Amino acid sequence: MHDLLVPSPADQAHGLRRLFAGAGQQHLALVANPHVAFSHVVLERLTTVLDAMGQHTLVVDAADSSPAPQELAALDLRACIEPLSERVSYLAARGLPLRHVDTRGSAAHLLDRLQAAAPQCRVLLVHAGASDLARLYPRRALRPLLLASDLPESLTQAYAAMKLLVLRNGLMSYDLLLAAAPDSPRAPRIAERLASCADSFLGAALHGWAVIDPACDVRDDPGAALQQLVAAQLRAATEDTEAPPAGAAPHWYAHGRAALHGAAPLN
Repeated sequence: MHDLLVPSPADQAHGLRRLFAGAGQQHLALVANPHVAFSHVVLERLTTVLDAMGQHTLVVDAADSSPAPQELAALDLRACIEPLSERVSYLAARGLPLRHVDTRGSAAHLLDRLQAAAPQCRVLLVHAGASDLARLYPRRALRPLLLASDLPESLTQAYAAMKLLVLRNGLMSYDLLLAAAPDSPRAPRIAERLASCADSFLGAALHGWAVIDPACDVRDDPGAALQQLVAAQLRAATEDTEAPPAGAAPHWYAHGRAALHGAAPLN
């Protein structure tokens, strides 16, 4: 991640800057996928778009494949945050969500610590596995960003992550980032297949998707599709902050549980 320094691209996002200028701190949740080898490129592309929108972003890199945090993280998160550019900061955070789990299984307290450690950051871009995201956001109605490539095992993993978040958090709305060549003929079919399975087996919706070229240069324009997807993510983050109340048995629970123990349509 030390090469995540991002130059500001040509100004294509003036309207988006104005749209989100008054918003509070927002959260983008990128679901880690061990079968995607280019997550650092995906993070760089996301921060490039956010930077072009004038957003100060803290990347919280908590995936199982991410660097371990400094020992000082238990006492002072601020001292562990690394500035990468004027508007992008980075925190190595592997294992931090699990360390903050309380007696109810929630790690939401870590988000309070992060906000206090980086109050200048208007966006928290959290890269973590589905289980850790479920712990971090037990009440927030996120629209997680699923990550996949054009390899079948990565798509199966993305679908499994969606099932877990449907069951544990009732999150029924998703976007997809595909690490693939821009001209990959499989990309539209992958997105269509995941959307179909999400709807048919989980009752969930795949709203949008964008392709990120793993071989891109940091100076390349991120493209309109990714810019529009990030803008939609930020709009969704301001719409609702509460998930269904705990204690009840909402309609998605039985449906999601049955899906988890039923067939795996993407295998």
